[in-house]
Amino acid sequence: MDQIYDVLIVGGGSAATSAAMTLRNRGKTIAVVTNRPETSSLYKAEKITNYPGLPPMTGAEMSALFRRQLEDTGAFIIEGRTISVLPMEDSFGVAVGSDYYMARSIIITAGITREKLYPGEAEFLGRGVSYCATCDGMLYRGKTVAVVGGGEEARKDADFLEGIGCRVLRFEKNGKYEISGGVKADTLTFAGEAHQVDCVFIIKDTVSLTQLVPGLTYENGGIVVDRHMATAVPGVFAAGDCTGKPLQLAKAVGEGNVAALSACDWLDRK
Repeated sequence: MDQIYDVLIVGGGSAATSAAMTLRNRGKTIAVVTNRPETSSLYKAEKITNYPGLPPMTGAEMSALFRRQLEDTGAFIIEGRTISVLPMEDSFGVAVGSDYYMARSIIITAGITREKLYPGEAEFLGRGVSYCATCDGMLYRGKTVAVVGGGEEARKDADFLEGIGCRVLRFEKNGKYEISGGVKADTLTFAGEAHQVDCVFIIKDTVSLTQLVPGLTYENGGIVVDRHMATAVPGVFAAGDCTGKPLQLAKAVGEGNVAALSACDWLDRK
């Protein structure tokens, strides 16, 4: 995409909505990369009773409210998974599936991922482990690949890989997976059975934050930020559950506002 956005927000929940509203009030151009609201932990909440200014409501109702407000900002909304954020000289390249976007600043509001990395996943990422079938599938035409993950996206990716000539092993169950190999990954072990493969495609709702942006620092499972929600990477800010406890809506919304103001200040100073 030719356009360079002022800010790209990773995530589409309460912190993202708060940040987007503030950014638009400051005249910034925004792109927001988000999964469907139904995949969020907020959506599954039975009832929320401690958010100021709103009556008690279900998580689904509040998720729908946030999505409407996000859309009303006029932000360019991209439904998908952010695969990576690459710092460049004066901007950031953001891979979303097989698509690529550019932004001058990043705000991470990706919540928390409760999916732990499989043994071998981080070590072999880019060497026989991939998060994107449409990006890397053509490298494995005529070869044996595994697709690990349930849901519609995993099924579509497996169908795509079969369509381009891959022999696809589908693993849709949760469980203990282990990836091993030499120079590159060549074995996926599940339930005690080893499968020889040329690539393992891991399809999750979110990519682990530790794999998302090189240079971020972490503490107690959250991204380390200062009072301005700035991370260790200049131009990258974070807000919400991804910065650590308490995991509360009011905190996420406040941090989203602060992150947006800080991003505006950083952009204006540049």
